[in-house]
Amino acid sequence: MDPGETVLSDRVRINGIETPVTLTAAGQLRWSARSLWIEKEVLGFSVEGSRIKIRAVVISEAGICCCENKTVLLRKTFTLEPFSEESLLLWSQKLQEFIDSLDRPKRLFIFLNPYGGKKSASKIFLDEVKPLLEDANIEYALQETKYQLHAKEVIRNLDLSKYDGVVCVSGDGILVEVVNGLLEREDWKTAIKISLGVIPAGTGNGMVKSLLDSVGEPCSASNATLAIIRGHKRALDVATISQGQTKFFSVLMLAWGLIADIDIESEKYRWMGSARIDFYGLQRLFSLRRYNGCIRFVPAPGHEVHGEPTEHVEVYSNGGPKSGYSGPSDVDAQKSNWRKIDGPFVSVWLHNVPWGSEDTMAAPDAKFSDGYLDLILVKDCPKLALLSVMTELNNGGHVKSPYVFYFKVKEFVLEPGARAEDPSKDGIIDVDGEVVARGRGTYKCEERTLMAYDKLHIKMDQGLATIFSPI
Repeated sequence: MDPGETVLSDRVRINGIETPVTLTAAGQLRWSARSLWIEKEVLGFSVEGSRIKIRAVVISEAGICCCENKTVLLRKTFTLEPFSEESLLLWSQKLQEFIDSLDRPKRLFIFLNPYGGKKSASKIFLDEVKPLLEDANIEYALQETKYQLHAKEVIRNLDLSKYDGVVCVSGDGILVEVVNGLLEREDWKTAIKISLGVIPAGTGNGMVKSLLDSVGEPCSASNATLAIIRGHKRALDVATISQGQTKFFSVLMLAWGLIADIDIESEKYRWMGSARIDFYGLQRLFSLRRYNGCIRFVPAPGHEVHGEPTEHVEVYSNGGPKSGYSGPSDVDAQKSNWRKIDGPFVSVWLHNVPWGSEDTMAAPDAKFSDGYLDLILVKDCPKLALLSVMTELNNGGHVKSPYVFYFKVKEFVLEPGARAEDPSKDGIIDVDGEVVARGRGTYKCEERTLMAYDKLHIKMDQGLATIFSPI
C-alpha cells in the first residue's frame, strides 16, 4: 500500500528510544525500527501523562506454532513520548482523527451463550475477546442468554440507538435468533441495518468460518474479534421461509433428508462430542432413507438446465404479523421461470454461505449477498459413492460427484413427503440448526414445531442484513 503524503513528522521517544517518527495520510506510523498500519494493526491508544500508549496486534516474528506454519497474533503496546505538550496534543489529535475516519464501532451489545458447544463461551470471551475490545477502547453491554429464544426476546425490545453493532459469542444459533428478533420489530427497516458480528464459541460456526475463510484466515475468536473492531461490513442475504401466516428468517441453510436427519437425530449421541456426526452419519448411510416429495424453484440465470418446466407456483401471501417484516414482495412470481424436480430424494440442502460448520464446506460457490441460495441435491446414489461424497464435505469436493446436483435458485418451494421405504414415517426439516418441522414417526415427533411438515415457500431478500467482515 502507498503510505501517501506525510501528515505529521517529529522526533519522539518510542519505547524509550529517541527516533524520528512519521504519520502518513494512508495511516502508516513509521520509525527507524519498524512501522505500523493503523487500519490493520492499531487497535487503539490512550494518553497517560506525557506518553501515548499505542495498543496494537502484530504477527509473531516466529510465525510457527505446533510445527505448522500459522500466523500467530500478538498484542503489543508501543509507548510514544513526544518532547513537548504541544506535540503530545498534536500526535493524539492526528491519531484519533485517523481512527475516527475508519468508522469503527464504539459501543457494542454482546450476547454470550454459556451453554453452546463445549460450554466454553465465557472463557473465550474473558481470555480472547475482552482484552482486544478493551485495547480498542470499545465499550460494551454483555448479556448472557439463559434459555432458547432469550436473545430473540431481548433484541426485540432493545434500544438499538445506543449501539454500533450486536455481537454473538456463540455458535450460529444466537445469530439466527437475533436476525429473527430484529425482523419482528415494528422498526424492522432500521433495526435490520445494525451491524451483526459473530465470534466462534459454539458447535456450528458456519457463518464466521465462511467470513474468515473468504480471506484465508483461520476460524478463531481473536480473528473474528479483530474483524469486528476494524469495522468492515458486508451485506448479507436473508431467506424468508413461509407457511401460511407463519414466517422464519434464515441466514444459513435449510436441510431435508440425509443432512437434516444426521444433524438432528445425532443429538441422542451428544455425549460423543463432535464425533457424533460422523458416527451417526455412517449409521444413516448403511440404512439409507429416501423421501418422496417435490421441489419447485426459480433458477438463477445460467442454471435453467435443471429440472423441467412447471406452471406458476401459488405462493403464500406476505400477510402475517401486523408488525415486523413480512418477507420479499411477490410481484414477479407470475412471470418467473418455475421448474420442478420430483422425488424420491436422498437429500435436499439449501445454503446461503459456503460453510455449514467449521469442517463442512457445503456450498463452495455460495456468496453472502448474491440474492440466491445454493441448492445441493442428491436424488439417488450407491452407498459406496455416497460415502465418498460425505468424506468430501470438508473441502467442497462433494459437488463434483455425478450423483450431486449443485446449482443456484432465487425462489424455492419444498413439498416434503413420506419415506419411500416406509410411507408411515415422514422426515425432518432443519433450518439453521433448528427443527422447523417434523413429520410422523420422526425423532421427538411429539414435540411441537414452528411449522407443519407440509409445503414451505422460501424466498431471498438480497443484502437485507449487514455483518461485520474481515474486508
